[in-house]
Amino acid sequence: MKFAAFAQLPLGQQTEHLLRTGHHLADRAEHGCRLQLYALEDFYAEVWRLVGEERVLFINLFQKPALLQNWLDSVRLPEEL
Repeated sequence: MKFAAFAQLPLGQQTEHLLRTGHHLADRAEHGCRLQLYALEDFYAEVWRLVGEERVLFINLFQKPALLQNWLDSVRLPEEL
């Protein structure tokens, strides 16, 4: 699914799609939140949750690789590229 189509989905459907088809790249904590980074077809998604909770607060979508800067220390790339 491309960026524009994904952005139109409600939060619950975005979350389900990420878990089914997204490539989990990293986890980190910031401002009392637990963040998870996913890669999809032509964009990245940051899932924000409060620490200790499973409910998704919001999902931040972006396409610019420069916005990965905060994630560089925690990204795990697949062994087979």
